[in-house]
Order: sequence, then C-alpha cells, then structure tokens
Amino acid sequence: MTGPVAVRPPSLPAPADRRTGAPLVMIIGDSFTVGSGPVKPWRSYAAEAARKLGWQLVTAGAPGTGFVNPGLVGRTFRSSFVQELSWRPAPDLLIISGGHNDRRVGAERVGRAAKRLLELARARWPRTRVIVIGPIWMTRPPRWAYRVRDAVAAAAGEEKAAFLDPLDQRWSRKLILRDGVHPTFEGHERLARWLVTALRERGLRPDA
Repeated sequence: MTGPVAVRPPSLPAPADRRTGAPLVMIIGDSFTVGSGPVKPWRSYAAEAARKLGWQLVTAGAPGTGFVNPGLVGRTFRSSFVQELSWRPAPDLLIISGGHNDRRVGAERVGRAAKRLLELARARWPRTRVIVIGPIWMTRPPRWAYRVRDAVAAAAGEEKAAFLDPLDQRWSRKLILRDGVHPTFEGHERLARWLVTALRERGLRPDA
C-alpha cells in the first residue's frame, strides 16, 4: 500500500483586499470541526459559534486529519491551509483546531508541525489574529492527548497565538453519538457555547 502523496505548496499571489463588513473567520480542523455522522458542516460547533457571533465563516480540513496525521484524504492541517485557505483574502481571525487524530506520532513531532503551520499562516497573513484550539475529547482523554495538547499549546505560545484548551471541560455522555467519540447536535451546540464564552472572556473576538 502506498502512502499519501506529498502536497507541494503552489506559488501564491498576494492576498486581495476585502471590503469591511461582518468579521471573516477561517477555521481548519478535523471531524469535530467539519462535522461527522448526521452532523453536517453547517451544524458543527464552528458554524454554531459563527451564527452566534455574526461571523462570515470559511471551514477547511477533513475528518481523520491532524497536524501530522493526513488521514484518509492525504492532507495534514498544513496541506488544508495551503489548498483551501491561503489563496483567499486575509481573514480577521484564523482558528486552528485539532490534535485528536495525532496519536502514535509523538507529541514533539506534533508540536513542530503546529509551529510550522503557524509560521506559514503568520507569513501569509501577518495582520490576522490566530487562535489555536487543542484536541477536543468528549469522553475521558487518554494520557497522550494531554501531551499533544501541551506540545500544541507551546507552539502557539512561541508564535504569539492564543490557545484554548477543551480538555479541561467535562461533557455528558448524552452529548456523544453512538460511535462514542463525536458530538451530537446538542454536543456541538454546547461546544459552540464554550467557544463563544472563551472568546468573550479573553477578548479574542475579531470585532473586539
């Protein structure tokens, strides 16, 4: 079996200017962000938060992906950034959310990949505020998830990006689909409320 094909970043033109209006927010993530099972992208926690805060939202990424793990689609978060987002006009806010799928690769490697992605985003959009959300776990997180969280948080700190930690939250099993992993519609709504509250408390909204 052959592995995923490496993606060569294309030569990119300078980002275009954008008219003022509702804040433009872009987010990269895994199945928690893009939706899974019965939950479609427009019902995910990211979309719910965008509705609550009046954002224009562009969602990128795919299920099973991570900072290092390319998943079945053969794309890491960096590849998703290059292919889906980097050619667009600069957003007011970029959110990078994940780490759940970066198992068995070592937390240090995940941290290095997160740092490279943040460096690329900063070079592309130097005026865009960046927020990193660590791995989301609706059940009791395994020990390695905390190591990944810490590595990603350290990378965010080095690159002057805000970091939000979902692992300190506890969720009811009623908010989890039968797969035992992903949120239900209500679970996404609760995640959205957590995100909105965290952004407001820390003054991280793009219109703040």
